[in-house]
Amino acid sequence: MRLSKMHLKTLREAPTDAVLESHKLLVRANMIKQEAAGLYMYPKLGWRTVRKVEEIVRQEMDYVDCQEIFMPHVNPGELWKETGRWYAYGPELWRIQDRNNNDFVLNPTCEEMFTDFVRKEWSSYKELPFSLYHSQFKFRDEARPRYGLLRTREFLMKDAYTFDATEEDLHTAYMRQYHAYEKIFTRCDLDYRIVEADNGPIGGSKSHEFSALSDWGESDILYCDNCGMAATVERAEFADEEPAKEEMKPTEVVLTPGTKTIEAVCEYLDLPVEKSIKALLFVVYDNDLQPKDYVAAFIRGDRQANMIKLVNALNVPEHYIEFADEIAMGSLTGSVGGFTGPVGLKNCIIVVDSELVDTVNMCAGANQEDHHMLNVCYGRDYTGDIVADIKKLQEGDACPHCGEPVKFRRGIEVGQVFKLGQKYSESMNATFKDVNGEDCYYWMGCYGIGVTRTMQAIVEQHHDEKGIIWPMATAPYHVIVTVINSNNEAQLNLAADIEKKLEMQGVEVLVDDREERPGVKFNDADLIGIPIRITVGKLAAENKVEYKLRREEDHEILTAEEAVAKAKALVDLEGDGRCFFSRLSEETMNSH
Repeated sequence: MRLSKMHLKTLREAPTDAVLESHKLLVRANMIKQEAAGLYMYPKLGWRTVRKVEEIVRQEMDYVDCQEIFMPHVNPGELWKETGRWYAYGPELWRIQDRNNNDFVLNPTCEEMFTDFVRKEWSSYKELPFSLYHSQFKFRDEARPRYGLLRTREFLMKDAYTFDATEEDLHTAYMRQYHAYEKIFTRCDLDYRIVEADNGPIGGSKSHEFSALSDWGESDILYCDNCGMAATVERAEFADEEPAKEEMKPTEVVLTPGTKTIEAVCEYLDLPVEKSIKALLFVVYDNDLQPKDYVAAFIRGDRQANMIKLVNALNVPEHYIEFADEIAMGSLTGSVGGFTGPVGLKNCIIVVDSELVDTVNMCAGANQEDHHMLNVCYGRDYTGDIVADIKKLQEGDACPHCGEPVKFRRGIEVGQVFKLGQKYSESMNATFKDVNGEDCYYWMGCYGIGVTRTMQAIVEQHHDEKGIIWPMATAPYHVIVTVINSNNEAQLNLAADIEKKLEMQGVEVLVDDREERPGVKFNDADLIGIPIRITVGKLAAENKVEYKLRREEDHEILTAEEAVAKAKALVDLEGDGRCFFSRLSEETMNSH
């Protein structure tokens, strides 16, 4: 491909709203272009890399016998109402109507559509197990699109679904997909960590997130070097601390003027913070967004509440709960803002963190203005309607498995796998006939990869102050041939000869033959990050070129033939000899 025939409008400066270096570089390199908040178009170089990532995903999905199909972007609303997600998914779900007032959604994910397809097309245990996948743009009406391709309204995603006869078979399918994901992200040259994750609005019983490590990632990860535990903050278990053994004392209400925070009341009463109880007040809404229940949640004063754990304990969608108006809640429940405690509350759901169950002689709000209650004991003075771990594990806390201090990292979620169980097959009555002719619900799994997210995650991990440094497997081209003087016939002829020889061997080549200054060409080559640069300049008459890798500072002078051979060998080594846009290597598919 000749750069003089291709649109490339690189930028010296990044857009002012870009925060992540990967976002800045993708825009500056003319690989993505924002059309509206959270909506991007992909010029040629960017789209080639998107397709490279997508093809890696496709190869690994095909290898585990996952059948590729394609689903419409617009889904009937009736399917989402069958599963209850029409209401439960929340405001991110793009709900639309056609001219006949029929409800539809722009699909953010495809559990309903795939389940509906399977219940219509499959019927017997003899056809099991099987798995299906597709890649398509998905839509989520993000309230605050940001960070380039990491938080958008439209994004390319591969989602796959497995269908099995038993829970044991589901586990086997889950692990096949899990290992396929390991291969995908390894081939994309990502430094990633696999962590236990919350299932979120997808639902199900188990989930793992594949997170590309990054200081700017939106996924908060806790991990233990000692035992290997790794989980997102939302999912991480908390090992309850064993409380000190002491005799119960009689409760006592004491004056604590103006002490509305845990720190203030503990300082006023000269108590350690871990001897206090923190209250958090919430309102839960129904499907019509009308107040349905009030919730008072209690945790130890030195802990932080984990909202995902709380909504899971309550079994309500995350967007159906928010902090309560203290005055409105107080008139119904007896709570008092800043002085709420668990003793004597009424007309609300009381959620108690599991760590409080064995504690005695704690300090809590007295449900009276400027008063607290001392020596509060679980079981004697109050109980919980729900008892669950609702604490947030934080860096330095004890690992729930081995007790060693946990560490914290951030990551970019690039993929997630879910054990759905029978959630969707039951709600949509998707069944097969077993060997005895009985109807049985499918055991399902769901597996997603953010293709465009993965593209930006690669840039986040592979760049320097000059620009992107693409790994060979995902680079838009393998080699860029830079012609110093585009009016020099010897240079143009040698560049054309190198291009032809490389392309005949399956190497993808971009020739920069623009009438630009050499500095501009070198800067653009560094910015767009093509792995190998062959510069054709004043030594062209001697059949010599400058050979340089993007990831290295040094270059060397080689004959054109030596440069071609060296480039070909490196592409074979790091790119498996693939030329995605001209052929698909069968050797690649058979090399697992």
